[in-house]
Amino acid sequence: MPPPGRARSEREQLELFHAIAGDFVPRDAQDLMAFPFFSLAKSPRMVPIDYRTQDVTIRVEASAEHGMATIWDADVLIWAASHLVAARDAGRRTSRLMVASPREILTFIGRGDSARDYERLEAAFDRLQSTTIKTSLRQTGKGQLHRFSWINEWKRHTAREGRTRVIELILPDWFYQAVLDDALVLTIDPAYFGFTGGLERWLYRIVRKHGGRQRAGWAFGLRHLYEKSASLSPYRRFAFELREMAKRQPFPGYRLSVRLDRNGNDTLAFAPVKLSTGSCGQTVNSSVLSVVDLSVPSLPRHPCYRLRKTPNHGIESNGYDALNLESNLKESNFKDVGTPADPWKTPGEGR
Repeated sequence: MPPPGRARSEREQLELFHAIAGDFVPRDAQDLMAFPFFSLAKSPRMVPIDYRTQDVTIRVEASAEHGMATIWDADVLIWAASHLVAARDAGRRTSRLMVASPREILTFIGRGDSARDYERLEAAFDRLQSTTIKTSLRQTGKGQLHRFSWINEWKRHTAREGRTRVIELILPDWFYQAVLDDALVLTIDPAYFGFTGGLERWLYRIVRKHGGRQRAGWAFGLRHLYEKSASLSPYRRFAFELREMAKRQPFPGYRLSVRLDRNGNDTLAFAPVKLSTGSCGQTVNSSVLSVVDLSVPSLPRHPCYRLRKTPNHGIESNGYDALNLESNLKESNFKDVGTPADPWKTPGEGR
């Protein structure tokens, strides 16, 4: 108990949640998959991300000391989300105050156990705490904004020999509430942690979030994706890398295709590879992208076609038998500008 007259700290008001042991599937928060919250570069980014649509406002600001949190740093949030959901499903009480050994975190996100890996993990904690976000996502009233950092605070406990024993961290309520809502969390393939490129990681999350289990997949205009990425690379470089990824097909469970729509605009389409019989009795497989008309904005209307609006946080859905390009039509945003800090790997070309 705090001395009389002293207010209790946030830590003193929270129960301590120990990360659970076990091998379970990684889970990611859908808002973090769909919107630009992180730098995609391995060099420090100081330029803010300023992303706006008719319905969504996101402002991400970096600190001069640490730079903006990167998409590699977000692995810590994937680790946290995965453990919270697994604990909840097991009937355990959860809390925003989490504790785990650095080795447990590093192992889960596919990193090593060297002194350098520990240093990079702590650098990630610093960026996650010092990066600030201001957003209208999941706010109930018009014009309402929520400002927070990815980690409210973190604390290192060391053993006598000086090696870090455990890490305590406090998650923001904005993130914690999203994680504990089933509609706002998706499983991701563990192969994600092996993706070394920032753009590659970002695109996988976009594909997983919007592709889901929709039988005919999803499509975005490349210009629209460029704005959604908040990348600092020139558009030509961005488009080139997306075409190269479509050639390599790096994402387990999904097939990518880049082509022109009827208006001559570059479009990226993606759909699940392993699919079953559709709701109209037609077998749908990985070749669907080669036979579906990617025309924008008019798609053929037939009894199986449904164009469904999705909220900001989107819910994984079934029953689509034509590519859904609604996000291209509605999410018109003005460009942001920005780039990141030392991630997990050696510095490389900025994104």
